[in-house]
Amino acid sequence: MRQSTSKSAPGKRAASKQPENSLKDRWLRLHQSDAEPFPDVKRVSLLADKYPRFAASMEKSGSPVQVARELQNAWRDFHAGNFLKAIALGDKLGALGASIANKAAAVHSLNAQHNDAKTLTILTNAMARGELAVQVLPDYANAHYNLALVIGRYSQRISILKALAEGLAGRVREHLERTLKLEPKHAEAHIALGLYHAEIIGKLGALAAKLTYNASAAESIAHFQHAIKLAPDSPIALMEYANGMLLLDARSNQDQARKLYAKAAALPPADAMEELDVERAKRGIRPA
Repeated sequence: MRQSTSKSAPGKRAASKQPENSLKDRWLRLHQSDAEPFPDVKRVSLLADKYPRFAASMEKSGSPVQVARELQNAWRDFHAGNFLKAIALGDKLGALGASIANKAAAVHSLNAQHNDAKTLTILTNAMARGELAVQVLPDYANAHYNLALVIGRYSQRISILKALAEGLAGRVREHLERTLKLEPKHAEAHIALGLYHAEIIGKLGALAAKLTYNASAAESIAHFQHAIKLAPDSPIALMEYANGMLLLDARSNQDQARKLYAKAAALPPADAMEELDVERAKRGIRPA
């Protein structure tokens, strides 16, 4: 939930102000909401030593030095708004690259036309890539998170009701809960779980959602509020909290949602993804 260029031109403008070699210096701010470790040679080597299947997959990608360099390049493309290029680069780099590719696929899908068959194919490929990544790196939090993310974006495109009927909601929840078990400070996983509860309640109603999926408004709100505490400078937590409030009760929560949109819209975006979040928040600010 763009070839080397894409529709996120506003994000590209924001990213172009930052020198390319500052990626490591900016990493903590860029990844405060997903707790992604910096992909340097040390991290790549540690994972290769721990997971034989990941080490084997690197034989096609190159040495740890080469893989680390290409992972950083893929993230540079992601943060600059070159989401399709990030997908292509990440797809060649094994399970760590799959995480970049899948996050890029999810963000790209937000700007694509709803009935765009190419985007649905991108998300379908991302789900297959993500399933392999969680097998290769079972304890890598963002392999689980970004798999849940693309399943969620795919579900939104085929309709939440159809996704529920196909059992996709259970898969989303499973991987989000696994993410938080591995990385409790993963703000985006809390956001996604907040939306999980809110979307099911919005489609089924509070009683059916509780009985069938154990979804509740209280759980939704708690996840959103915790995400804001973990990533106070990231607009996505505020923006998605607003979306969730409208899903739970659009009439009663309209004023609160508008205030949350306004707060999100006022935050300075750190990269292309956040600029898209800010733009979405601005669209949510409407008069009563």
